[in-house]
Amino acid sequence: MDAIEALLTRPNLPPPAVRAALRQAEGLTQAEVATAIGVSRVAFHRWETGQAEPRAHSRAEYLRLLRGIAEKHPEIGVGDNSA
Repeated sequence: MDAIEALLTRPNLPPPAVRAALRQAEGLTQAEVATAIGVSRVAFHRWETGQAEPRAHSRAEYLRLLRGIAEKHPEIGVGDNSA
């Protein structure tokens, strides 16, 4: 897969409000998630509020976490193109 194709097929993150709802449903703090992913709490806060997007490696880890939480909390709608 070339670089352009990789960008076109990259999965979308859920909207910021859903990201926060998933984290809160699991009882996790921003600091806990940031530490687990390996970023600062400020960077994570920016992702969760839609002010910034994670880079490739962090994005993959964040998406993996969100998908795992979404499976445990199906009552939180994540949409068709996200976690």
